Amino acid sequence: MPCEECALWRKRVAELEAQLERAQELADSGEESFRRLADSSPLMIWMSGPDAFWTYCNRAWLEFRGRSMAEELGNGWTEGLHPDDRDICVETYLKSVTAQQAYRFEYRLRRADGEYRWVENRGMPHLDAEGEFAGFNGAAVEIGGPRRAGYPPDEEALRIVFTLTERERQVLVLVAEGKSTRQAARQLGISYKTVESHRSRILEKLGVHETASIVRYAIRAGLIAP
Repeated sequence: MPCEECALWRKRVAELEAQLERAQELADSGEESFRRLADSSPLMIWMSGPDAFWTYCNRAWLEFRGRSMAEELGNGWTEGLHPDDRDICVETYLKSVTAQQAYRFEYRLRRADGEYRWVENRGMPHLDAEGEFAGFNGAAVEIGGPRRAGYPPDEEALRIVFTLTERERQVLVLVAEGKSTRQAARQLGISYKTVESHRSRILEKLGVHETASIVRYAIRAGLIAP
């Protein structure tokens, strides 16, 4: 094969590899990848639509409540609120969704064993790709008592982390867990260079310059345990 044809062939192969990698990224991105990430978090994470009805809650939430996803979605989660906290909690939540403003609230929530435990819940408005209000993302954590499940997530860290793309959040978690760039690339099924590119964008978006800061952000946002 002439050298010129070899060069064209190698260029075409590189283009095809790039297309395949991009297709894999698109397939792995979106809601499903977010849910896989959320299920690995020690925080109780939830999502709602613009109508305030819940559309998702992660494994930590379901394990705390001892109920199924179907039971908690919509407004089913409110069934676990302490009777003395229900009205003010729901009112605060609905006002925040209507105003599209972040909120932070503490209330008692019934655990799987029937005991009411104090939790801190923080919610933030979420925008879609067109910049339109798409609902809320939120995270809750049990506070106080001997069975404290963690610590309240840092609101600013959580907000910034949710501005990352799904793939960037995946890379952030893997890097924060101590995975090397090559290990993260193998686990995500993408190239080393793509992971490096994501890592650079993460550092830029977080406004930090080293891996240690990525770890701190992931811990503060509750994506990994301290």
